[in-house]
Amino acid sequence: MRLGQKLAPQQIQLMKLIQLHTLEFEEELERELEENPALEKAEESKEEEYSSLDETYEDEGTDSINTDFDVNEYIFDDEPAYKTSSNNYSADDEEFDNQSLLTEGQSLYDYLLEQIRLINIDGDDLKIAEYIIGNLDNDGYLRREVKQIVDDLAFSLGVYTTKEKAEDILENYVQKLDPSGVGARGLQECLLLQIEKKVSADKAVILAANILRNQFDALTNKHYNKIIQKYDIEEEDLKDALEVISKLSPKVGGNFDTQTITINQEIIPDFVIHVKDNGEKGVDVHPTLNSKNAPSLRVSDEYKDILTTYSHDKKSAEHKQAALFIKQKLDAAKWYIDAINQRQNTLLQTISAIVKLQKNYFITGDDKSLKPMILKDVADITGFDISTISRVVKSKYADTPNGIVYLKNLFSDSLTNDDGEEVSTKEIKNHLMDIINAENKRKPLTDDALVVLLKEKGYNIARRTIAKYREQLSIPVARLRKEL
Repeated sequence: MRLGQKLAPQQIQLMKLIQLHTLEFEEELERELEENPALEKAEESKEEEYSSLDETYEDEGTDSINTDFDVNEYIFDDEPAYKTSSNNYSADDEEFDNQSLLTEGQSLYDYLLEQIRLINIDGDDLKIAEYIIGNLDNDGYLRREVKQIVDDLAFSLGVYTTKEKAEDILENYVQKLDPSGVGARGLQECLLLQIEKKVSADKAVILAANILRNQFDALTNKHYNKIIQKYDIEEEDLKDALEVISKLSPKVGGNFDTQTITINQEIIPDFVIHVKDNGEKGVDVHPTLNSKNAPSLRVSDEYKDILTTYSHDKKSAEHKQAALFIKQKLDAAKWYIDAINQRQNTLLQTISAIVKLQKNYFITGDDKSLKPMILKDVADITGFDISTISRVVKSKYADTPNGIVYLKNLFSDSLTNDDGEEVSTKEIKNHLMDIINAENKRKPLTDDALVVLLKEKGYNIARRTIAKYREQLSIPVARLRKEL
C-alpha cells in the first residue's frame, strides 16, 4: 500500500483553462462546442445568475433505464439549468475583436531552390546543393558541419561525395545566391560575403572589408584604438568604415517567412482596469474581465429530449448504449461549464488582489509607483496556491488607462533603500536604464561606476547585482557599449 495524490479530470481541465489567455480560451471554447454536442451557447441576458451544478431536476413520468446511472439526474426543466454568465463587466465595455492577419509569403528555402535550379548545375551536384540549402536555418546560416552533410548524403540519398566537393558547391554555388550572405557558416563569413559583392573603389568599403577579414575580433570587442593603430588611419576613417559595416545584415534570411503562412496577431487584453476619480472620496480602481472570458453556456435542449426518449426503453441494447453516450456528454458539459465558472472567479479574484496591491501604479501609470510584489503576496490575499496565481498571470494582459500592461511585469522583488523603505527592483532597474542612456558613449560607465551612482540615489547595491540587472535588461558591458 502507498499514499499518493491524484488530480481529478475536472481539476486538470480547470488548470488548463486558467493559464489560457483570451484568444486561446476562445479557440478552446469553440473546440469544446464542436466536440461536445451536449454543450451550446445560451442567449440569455447577462444578469441571469449561474445555477448550481449539483441540483437535480425532476421530470414527472420519466423512468430510469437499467444502467449504472440515474437518468433523472440528466433530465432538466425547460429553463436552461447549466449556464455561465457574468455581471462583472458593464454593457459599455469595449469588445476586443481578434485582429489576426494572415499573409502568405515565400520562404527562404523555396526562394533559394528556385535560383539553384536555374543555374547550370545538375546531377549529383544539384542534389548536394539542394541538400545544403535544406540544412540552412531561418537566418540563412549553415550551422552544421560539412562533414556531417557528406555523411547524410551518403546514407539518406545514396549520393557519395567528399568534404572538399561539398565545400566547393557551397562556396561556388549556394553562397553566390541571393540574398548576399546566405550559406555562411558564421557571422564573419556572412558579413564578408555581403561586402565582397559591393564592387567599389570607395575607401570606406575597402577598409571595412579589410577590418572584417583581418580584425574581426578587435571589431567585435570594440578595440577601436587597436584598429586605428593597425591601419594608421584617422578616427573619422574608422567611423566611415563602421557605417558601411552597420548597413550589412547579420540575418539575411530575416526578410523571408519562416513558414508559408505568417500570423500577425494583436494582443487582446484579458482584463480591463477602470479608474474613476470620485473627488473627495478618492480614486476608485475597479477591475473587470474581458467579456470574451465570460461566455454563457448551457446543456443542449435537444439532448435532454433524446435522453427522455431513450429512458423509456428498458430493453433495447442500442438505446442503452446511446443513453450511456449521452450521459458521458452531459457529464463533460457539466464539468466544462463548472470549470469555466471557476476560471472566471479565479481570474477575477486574482486581478482584484493585484489591483489592491498596485493601486497607485494603475492610477499614475508610473513604473516608479510599483510596489514590491511576488506571487505569494497575491496568493495570501486570494487563498489560492502560488502555482494557481502563476498560471493566472501567465501570458495575461490588462487594459489600463495608461495602456496595455503585461501582468508578469507587475511582479518584482524588493530591496531596502538607505531610508529603510522597501522599493521594487523594477524601480531600481528603471534608474539603472536612465543612467546608462545618459552616459557618455565614448566612455561608458563601468559596473563599479554604476554602483557609486545608484548609491548616491539611495540604493546600496553590490556590483554583482548591477551585473545581474544589466543582463536582465539586455545591456552589454561598458566595453561593448563604447561608440566613436
